[in-house]
Amino acid sequence: MPERNLEFGKYGARGIKGHHAVARQLDRLAGYIATPITARRGLLARLHYLTRTKHARQAARDAGLTVADRTLKAWLEGKQNPSKKNLERIEEAYRTVRRHNVSRYLLNRLNREGRGTRVEIHPLNQSQVPRPRQRVVDYRTLNIRHWDDVVQAWADDDDQALDDAWVEQIIDLGSQWGQYEYVTNVGFAA
Repeated sequence: MPERNLEFGKYGARGIKGHHAVARQLDRLAGYIATPITARRGLLARLHYLTRTKHARQAARDAGLTVADRTLKAWLEGKQNPSKKNLERIEEAYRTVRRHNVSRYLLNRLNREGRGTRVEIHPLNQSQVPRPRQRVVDYRTLNIRHWDDVVQAWADDDDQALDDAWVEQIIDLGSQWGQYEYVTNVGFAA
């Protein structure tokens, strides 16, 4: 694909891939449980979220939390504590289920009945790049009206699909869209 950076950071530029910044912002909007899973309160909150209905339990199993119901009950009652590996599985299952539960709501909020959402793209940091090698890259705004592919890729935790969907959106910036493949931040609100 034209305009893709092959050796990003070779001369000292700093930033992250644009789709990672978008995923980070969508994660903020998803509103995960703030208490860490290592605290009893955080563990219980996640377990209650994953076990309160049959649908939630099935989604948790599909997301990789495959322990017996008796073990889940012991965790909820405080008779047993999950191993470190199981804590990671619980956290991953919680994030996966939460993303799927919130994705439809976020999609409606971001699309806003076809009006879209204004996105602010902050360019990469070139403060460490020698002066002759610096590019003129400005702060840009873009109104994205169709978030379907971006939100679906985020909900599925598919990095490549999210990258492709994000590139499809920033092509609207014009011929220099490749300068915004790496950014310091992407901001939007829903």
